[in-house]
Amino acid sequence: MTIKVFAKLCDCNPQTLRYYDSIDLLKPANVDSWTGYRYYSEEQAVTFVKIKNLQKAGFSIEEVKELIHQDDLAVVAAFDAKIAREEARLREIKAIRTSYLTEMNTIKEKLSAMIDRIKNDVRNYDPRAEFSIGQEQYDAICKSIEQCMQEAEASAESFLDFDLPPEDMLNFTPPKEPDFRTDPAYRVIYEKHGWANVKDFLPEIKRLEDGAYGLDFLVSADKYANTIAFSNTMLGILLSENEDRSKTLSCNVERTVDGQNHFRLYKKICG
Repeated sequence: MTIKVFAKLCDCNPQTLRYYDSIDLLKPANVDSWTGYRYYSEEQAVTFVKIKNLQKAGFSIEEVKELIHQDDLAVVAAFDAKIAREEARLREIKAIRTSYLTEMNTIKEKLSAMIDRIKNDVRNYDPRAEFSIGQEQYDAICKSIEQCMQEAEASAESFLDFDLPPEDMLNFTPPKEPDFRTDPAYRVIYEKHGWANVKDFLPEIKRLEDGAYGLDFLVSADKYANTIAFSNTMLGILLSENEDRSKTLSCNVERTVDGQNHFRLYKKICG
């Protein structure tokens, strides 16, 4: 029978049959060498029904190709195995659903505690010896930092409340921030080594041009112990000194290994 007749018998679109032919899933019984017309046999209708049901059940094309050549017992066994896998996956999703709200509440509590710790670290930090700035300027920096923390907390809460299916949450990986130290688009434009306090070289880098910058510190144990307040104060000073500039700032602080303090200022040159 012609492809149109066969498609009507199988209650499908002729285009589906052409697709099955192209992927070697259901080839016509005969193809006219002169016209190119496809012809199917009545027995192939049984094969089509098998293909249709296997696809509806979620078997892959490769799995369908294997199963259409097997008897009904083998096909039923394949269905049973797939049902068992799907039921196991369903039980797993139900378990995830049960723990979903508990885990969301836990992460919200951890986030809130982390933000409170950052705020406290910043409030209790004395920047005078390190940065040689007055209380008024530091109060303004603290206010700006707390505002950023509030915005970050609100943004995180919004993300955590987003109605994302639990099974998708398992596969979600937050994007990584690029490392300006290894990014070829960044170049070192200033560096200082062996300094005692940031105030020793801060006047040299206070003013920045428009662009993206990375601040890389290798510091002594006492400075590293106050990493959060140290880095945020540094960023706050540069932001306040360059309010008229279009800029992006990132800061990395690590423990020094040679007992000396080191600083490198990177700038994005291209990209």
